[in-house]
Amino acid sequence: MSIISIQGLSKTYASGLQALKAVDLEIRRGEIFALLGPNGAGKTTLINIVCGIVTPSTGRAVVDGHDIVRDYRASRAKIGLVPQELHTDMFETVWATVSFSRGLFGKRPDAAHLEKVLRELSLWEKRHDKIMTLSGGMKRRVLIAKALAHEPQVLFLDEPTAGVDVELRREMWALVRRLREGGVTVILTTHYIDEAEEMADRIGVIDKGALVVVDEKTALMRKLGTKQLTVHLARPLTEIPPGLDGWRLALNGGGNELELTYDAHQDATGVPTLLARLGELGIEYRDLHTRQTSLEEIFVGLVAK
Repeated sequence: MSIISIQGLSKTYASGLQALKAVDLEIRRGEIFALLGPNGAGKTTLINIVCGIVTPSTGRAVVDGHDIVRDYRASRAKIGLVPQELHTDMFETVWATVSFSRGLFGKRPDAAHLEKVLRELSLWEKRHDKIMTLSGGMKRRVLIAKALAHEPQVLFLDEPTAGVDVELRREMWALVRRLREGGVTVILTTHYIDEAEEMADRIGVIDKGALVVVDEKTALMRKLGTKQLTVHLARPLTEIPPGLDGWRLALNGGGNELELTYDAHQDATGVPTLLARLGELGIEYRDLHTRQTSLEEIFVGLVAK
């Protein structure tokens, strides 16, 4: 069942820039959805429209049954947003800013919930510190704490780990998984391929304002991915022998490697017959190595098209 339904959403600014082009997208309740795309692709525009920060030119979006325009307050109350940039009062304490954020949504004070959020984010010991005194990574955690203060059903993370260290990235990934286990639907935008590969159940690729593809992560890699078999030869070849014309082969490594590209999910991959043919031609090999196309290569290929 969808918690967010987006239909024909587009945005054209006064300058004539078309930031979004008729986007249709269903986000399932309780999933982690990654929106991948290069800088300027329209990721943040899409998030800002759903969160009510930017007005769409055409189309509509519904969050947990609430239209984002007609039922703005109800839809926005369902959403937590962690923006790319730090927008908060630097002179406030962590506790004050998180408490204020909860109050903005008309929620009753709940010290126990705020304590749980701050402990989850390793901010409890910093709760009385002014935000200006915190490190960059801690400030990023404060943004997440603010977004979770009013107990949203949907959490948007806009480039959540841009510019943070590896340790914090992994901590945030673990936090996102715990949130999902608690029933929160998570949508993250990223241009870090490994983040999408590590975290997401489904992936959408957006480029130049258009949604290029949406699919399960594993299905995307299966459909668009290929495999390479590298045959490490006992003796180098100067060219691919005519007897190997029936395979998609390349000669690499100074003639020491034959590389076969094939679809791993076809019944006839051509690998057994290739190895038999090498034996018939007297071409000896000392090792075999296979590699599957990464999500990064799929992404680059989609955007290039």
